[in-house]
Amino acid sequence: MNENAPDAEETSMDLPAIDFQSPGRFVVHNPLPDLTEPTPWEAAPMQLGESTEAQHFSNPEHARGHALALIQQVRRSLCLYSPDLEPWLYHHSSIQQACSRFLLAHPRNRLRILLEDSTRAVKDGHRLLTLARRLTSNVHIRKLNPDYPREDGAYLIADKTGLLIRPRSDQCNGHALYNDPGAVRLCQTQFDQAWERSLSDANLRSFLL
Repeated sequence: MNENAPDAEETSMDLPAIDFQSPGRFVVHNPLPDLTEPTPWEAAPMQLGESTEAQHFSNPEHARGHALALIQQVRRSLCLYSPDLEPWLYHHSSIQQACSRFLLAHPRNRLRILLEDSTRAVKDGHRLLTLARRLTSNVHIRKLNPDYPREDGAYLIADKTGLLIRPRSDQCNGHALYNDPGAVRLCQTQFDQAWERSLSDANLRSFLL
């Protein structure tokens, strides 16, 4: 033992006391996620199977209203022909909810979507793709065969009487038909022929798994 080492008691007396004050509790405020739902769309007042006059529209709001009205009233079959699942028209909670109610109403109800290009929808996300992941047996999405003649327009077919058609897919101008079986038969034939020659999409396949 080192005889020259300072005595422990003396050392403790020589050191100044430490004055420690607790700063209290810290509360971490993490920002809440933005869960605000988009403003619901208002459906057009026409009735599927009853209104016979063509409803022309030239702005996105009216196009959305007619699309929502047709989807809310469809009972058995819904078909979409679209270049890229146009987000301005179909990427909305009102459309997603209407499609979900339709598909869950009966196990045989089907939504078929024929796309030219799914890259944008997969990359940016789309509510109908989310729905397709949940209801894989009710939602079928295919890619247009590049060797099949491409149509310039875009359309929605609701059962055997309803149709929303835009002659130019890059514009919102078009018209909605709520009770025109002849026009629907013609459009449905075109859709079915393109569907039979359509292809599976690798982008969609990996996304939906």
